[in-house]
Amino acid sequence: MKDIAKLHGYFRSSAAFRVRIALNLKGIPYQTVPHHLRKNEQRAPAYLALNPQGLVPSLEIDGRVLVQSLAIIEYLEETVPSPRLLPEDAGARARVRALAQVVACDIHPIDNLRVLRYLRREMKQDEAAVRAWYNHWIAEGLGALEPMLREEAGTGRFCHGDTPSLADICLFPQVVNSQNFQLDLSPFATVERIYNEALQLPAFERALPQNQSDAE
Repeated sequence: MKDIAKLHGYFRSSAAFRVRIALNLKGIPYQTVPHHLRKNEQRAPAYLALNPQGLVPSLEIDGRVLVQSLAIIEYLEETVPSPRLLPEDAGARARVRALAQVVACDIHPIDNLRVLRYLRREMKQDEAAVRAWYNHWIAEGLGALEPMLREEAGTGRFCHGDTPSLADICLFPQVVNSQNFQLDLSPFATVERIYNEALQLPAFERALPQNQSDAE
């Protein structure tokens, strides 16, 4: 019998959140192994032996240890091809990857926990300044994403067509996290509509931070 997959993560990690959604959509059972990022549990020697970056997520699956959320999701797509998270057409795949990377490469890296912690501790910024930083960069990213979703023909019920894709998997956690800093989503009507569509799906709802075993 195949061993159940183990997802090393943290309930509030956007990157781990993405992988939870993908696993749920693919119907892959998994066990959650939490590492409390605010307590630096991801820096424990045993975990560093698994993932030398000391970041989450890591996924133990098929006798492998996979790291980096987008690489993990691409692996799941290639090994469990249904339901598809990337379109068959090459141009459509490029569009979905571009939408996903607006979030995963341009918004998330400068708004993640490590950056916010550095702003608070080393740069001595107060919470108002941290919130301003966070909301500025998310708003800038969503401001670019909104017309791509609103005006391009590929958009349907979701970011691309009428079924969830890699783009939705990346967008959904970012919108959830923006709510922690009370970002006004009204300028991003298409983003908000797609988020609300995804929220109706069990695969997304089960992946929400508050529904995780390590939620606080």
